[in-house]
Amino acid sequence: MTWKQALSTCAILAISAVASAPAKAQAPPAAAPAVPGLALMSPAFEDGSIIPPKFTQAGDTWVSPQLKWTNVPPNTVSFVLLAHDPDAALEKKTGDVLHWLAFNIPGTATGLPEAVPTTAALPDGTVQAKNRRGLVGYLGPGAPAVGPYHHYTFELFALDTKLTLGPDASRADVMSAMDGHIVGKGVLVGRFHK
Repeated sequence: MTWKQALSTCAILAISAVASAPAKAQAPPAAAPAVPGLALMSPAFEDGSIIPPKFTQAGDTWVSPQLKWTNVPPNTVSFVLLAHDPDAALEKKTGDVLHWLAFNIPGTATGLPEAVPTTAALPDGTVQAKNRRGLVGYLGPGAPAVGPYHHYTFELFALDTKLTLGPDASRADVMSAMDGHIVGKGVLVGRFHK
């Protein structure tokens, strides 16, 4: 074989190798930036910090803290607010202490003011159910001085619907009705004991 034939054969082999090589994998398209989740906060206390006395059973009277939220998911029709003490095991059962349950908070809302009235129906359509004591509205934290701080958990659920329930609805009723309609959730935790 002459050097011209060898060179031609090498060129043909190189072209064949390139042609038969698998196509270079294309990089996947860049993912859209992550959308921040629903965020719940209070100007009264930072997440994980001590809840100030005026919002607790440290005295004879208390008021609800101001709450604010951001990053509301698209298609939010209403909100449900659940405040509870998961550190309590009442009557040796799995249930905890319900401190506040409000639902049908308008989807356009960005917060609740301090000292929400303790009425079942608010002017904006919000409905407040009964707390652990059987009273409507907010029940301030009241963990006894003995033992560790309790973690009072405020959970805000964004829903794609409005609930067809009244103020006599139980926590179980509300949780069942919103199942399958949650489009976002934000959590704020405050600590307290007397």
